[in-house]
Amino acid sequence: MKNFFAHETAVIDEGCTIGEGTKIWHFSHIMPGCTLGEKCNIGQNVVVSPGVVLGKNVKVQNNVSIYEGVTCDDDVFLGPSMVFTNVINPRSAVNRKNEYLKTHVGQGASIGANATIVCGHDIGKFAFIGAGAVVTKHVPDYALVVGNPARQVGWMSEYGSKLIFDARGVAKCEESGEEYQLENNTVSKIK
Repeated sequence: MKNFFAHETAVIDEGCTIGEGTKIWHFSHIMPGCTLGEKCNIGQNVVVSPGVVLGKNVKVQNNVSIYEGVTCDDDVFLGPSMVFTNVINPRSAVNRKNEYLKTHVGQGASIGANATIVCGHDIGKFAFIGAGAVVTKHVPDYALVVGNPARQVGWMSEYGSKLIFDARGVAKCEESGEEYQLENNTVSKIK
């Protein structure tokens, strides 16, 4: 028995795993060997390639292709038309399927509309990639990066609010009231 929703125009290949409560919308293609966690939302015109793993509650907006080699932890947001790559030097006439580089997106990270993530670079948990950014290196946990090439311009809370650290290296999220510590260019939530 199917425990997820798929629009009638979606193509779902045999051999994929789809979690309970997941929704797959118009013209999307879920390929064999991929795993979608519970309560994911897969927008229109999305491709999820073989071997891709999406955690629980991953939101994939319209026109996103998630290529082989990509994994996303729980609560990741992939904005409209953002791009993952999986080969660093593609050529049409050269088969490089054995050269796919992996990209891991950490828990709660958000990637803005039209951003590009160059393969082989991980996105830290709760990182925030601005719209249109081109990520060419690893992004730390809680980092806010923007531009082409992407550069870090600040830090974000788990709620998506920009953090302003005081002289002690402590910041408070305006939305949640949670506090964060900045030490040695690393942010952690104060328990």
